[in-house]
Amino acid sequence: MEQYEPDRLSPAQVAAMRRSLRNGRASLSRRSMLRASAGGALAVGGLGTLSACGIPAAGRTEGGESTDDRSDKEKSVNFSNWTEYMDVDDSGKRHPTLDTFAERTGIKVKYTEDINDNVEFFGKIKPQLAAGQDTGRDLICVTDWLAARMIRLGWVQKLDPANLPNAYANLSPQFRSPDWDPGRAYSYVWQGISTVIAYNKKALDGVEVKTLSDLLDNPKLKGRVGALSEMRDTVGMTLLDMGKDPGNFTTDDYDAAIARLQKAVDKGQIRRFTGNDYTSDLSSGDFAACIAWAGDVVQLKADSPDIDFVIPDSGYMTSTDNLLIPNKARHKKNAERLIDYYYEPEAAAQLAAYINFVCPVEGAKAELAKIDEDAANNPLIIPDKAMAAKSRAFRSLSSKEETAFEEKFAKLTGA
Repeated sequence: MEQYEPDRLSPAQVAAMRRSLRNGRASLSRRSMLRASAGGALAVGGLGTLSACGIPAAGRTEGGESTDDRSDKEKSVNFSNWTEYMDVDDSGKRHPTLDTFAERTGIKVKYTEDINDNVEFFGKIKPQLAAGQDTGRDLICVTDWLAARMIRLGWVQKLDPANLPNAYANLSPQFRSPDWDPGRAYSYVWQGISTVIAYNKKALDGVEVKTLSDLLDNPKLKGRVGALSEMRDTVGMTLLDMGKDPGNFTTDDYDAAIARLQKAVDKGQIRRFTGNDYTSDLSSGDFAACIAWAGDVVQLKADSPDIDFVIPDSGYMTSTDNLLIPNKARHKKNAERLIDYYYEPEAAAQLAAYINFVCPVEGAKAELAKIDEDAANNPLIIPDKAMAAKSRAFRSLSSKEETAFEEKFAKLTGA
């Protein structure tokens, strides 16, 4: 397995910077170069109607291009992932879960942290995929809008359910059937990313915050409110607050949400739109409350008793990073076995204990409690049924909508 030099930042610090470039406009902190979502289609899918025993059959007739699989002859798999998105031992040089997989299966994992942001990574592999060539990668991890695009282009391989018994059985209902990959025929979730309302108790000074309307309308919070520069998160939370479903909205609904936010900007309620750099504003009290990513809140709460979060009754936004097998990958079955391994509750718990994102694996809570009871009981890592039921996703966008909606949001934020 490929080794790497340990990062100078702690895992907690890096986890707090994991979502910054979701829209390509965030400030250039270290994790600000780790996720961009300039365009594409994002949706996770709600609980929906699911069979009790597993994932419903996908309704697709077209699939990605297959190739000769060398898995039986070559016991290896090449896995490309984001920086600091894997468990690491105390030496900072080894990944315990990957080591366990290799020892159990005899499959050597070449693990590479070469995904800096979605747009950059897609640009790197697009020429090879478009030409029908091997990218040199058997497994990749990309955010849902890019996963949707690659599936739509036919550039990823359809998964074989026979190699994914754990994934089939243990994927959380919250993530089972996104509109861009019904039945998870081409993808499985690596980690979930939840958007919530965070606040600084000391800065609130007794002001109650339960809804996004509290942030946008309460004059006591004027100039001390933050919103995210990621369109799908901020507009999605606004649609929910307005009683609209982000998974099924019209252009008029979108425009109404933009107008709602514009009103808050015009009256000075919103201090600014940020990437993950809102964390310093929230910790210092410059933001009394803001739209925030749950992974950040987990870390901030660990560092400060003043930081907390609320899930509005109207719901919250969720997105995902997803595992896919590109066309022409040489070790498809080995990659599927690696995906399936991370859907074993024990492996999933080890990963969740280290990176603190939303674990997509049913049954991982009991295993995580053996490692870190606080993490196991944290609904931002292991959502309970009530929280999962409030999860909503931004629907897939057409190319025309994508361009128009991003332009309107950019005008709102001044980007």
